[in-house]
Amino acid sequence: MKHKFATCLNCMDGRVQLPVIQWIKENYDVDYIDMITEAGMDGVLANKRFKLKNILKKIGISIGKHKSRIIFIVGHYDCSGNSVDEKTHKIHILKAVQRIKSFTSSCQIIGLWVTREFLVEIVE
Repeated sequence: MKHKFATCLNCMDGRVQLPVIQWIKENYDVDYIDMITEAGMDGVLANKRFKLKNILKKIGISIGKHKSRIIFIVGHYDCSGNSVDEKTHKIHILKAVQRIKSFTSSCQIIGLWVTREFLVEIVE
């Protein structure tokens, strides 16, 4: 049996890992999620001064070795690594989606927001 993978660019905050994994598995046809983390990932990816070499290498492994065809970019409430308000987080998520799209055309890229209640929402 061939397993289906997704890639998730998420904050390192342990509170958001399981809600995001569960939501992705419930809403998309994937078996496993390759989790790539940084403190305040949405802010990191939105910042054009931040060099993406290490993150892109990990995305490349997920796409190349695990055949991932969908990438999720996550921001969340009460983030210590990117301590901005919800509106700014969502702007960062959308900027991050566009930035990662510029590096890969083989994947669908979706922004996610994790609320105060740890519910997951798509950011559009």
